[in-house]
Amino acid sequence: MEKENFITEEKIFELYGDYILNHGERPKNVYRFTKDNEFEERDFYHYFSSFEQIEKQMLDSLFRKSVELAAEINNTEDITPKEKLLNVYFIFFENLTMNRSLVLMILGNDKIHSAKISAPLKETYKNYIRTLDFKDWEIINKAKTDIRNFHEKSREEIFWAHLVSSIEFWKKDTSPSFEKTDIFIEKTLDTGFELMDNEPLRKMADLGKFLWKEKFRKS
Repeated sequence: MEKENFITEEKIFELYGDYILNHGERPKNVYRFTKDNEFEERDFYHYFSSFEQIEKQMLDSLFRKSVELAAEINNTEDITPKEKLLNVYFIFFENLTMNRSLVLMILGNDKIHSAKISAPLKETYKNYIRTLDFKDWEIINKAKTDIRNFHEKSREEIFWAHLVSSIEFWKKDTSPSFEKTDIFIEKTLDTGFELMDNEPLRKMADLGKFLWKEKFRKS
């Protein structure tokens, strides 16, 4: 196979991920990285401007793939927007878990919402939220007028904040198969939606009990 056809964005992701997992640090420079992997430096710059950009794009790429995979099960008439979102979340977090060591090394102790990492992911995520038909959400139709008319950009920011909190929870989760992250996602999404409905207190109480137990166990 010719070298110009060998290097793709996915291949650079793979090579870069292998390097930092094996060495615990970034390569010294792009020249050495490309030479050691037997491809041209210019081919690297065809896809990325720096190692930092690779790291920014990695989480975004995982989310895009998750949306694509979820589309296969979300493309049915009777599925609700909330179920669509949950399906994307669960596939995305499964992808994060499959690449956990790499993701944790990239994120380190930084918060996911730091501009260093999150910009591409945030834009992709907000674009996905815009595809969900809020008009069909029964819970919003039953809500008060001011909530139904909630500004679109504010809604996107709230959903983004939810994804951020879910990733931060997953980073610290020590449960088998990270099952508590799944619980956190479901409970917090339920709370967010149900606050617009008639039973917010029960949902908030359930979430409060769950988070309190987690904090107690770790103290």
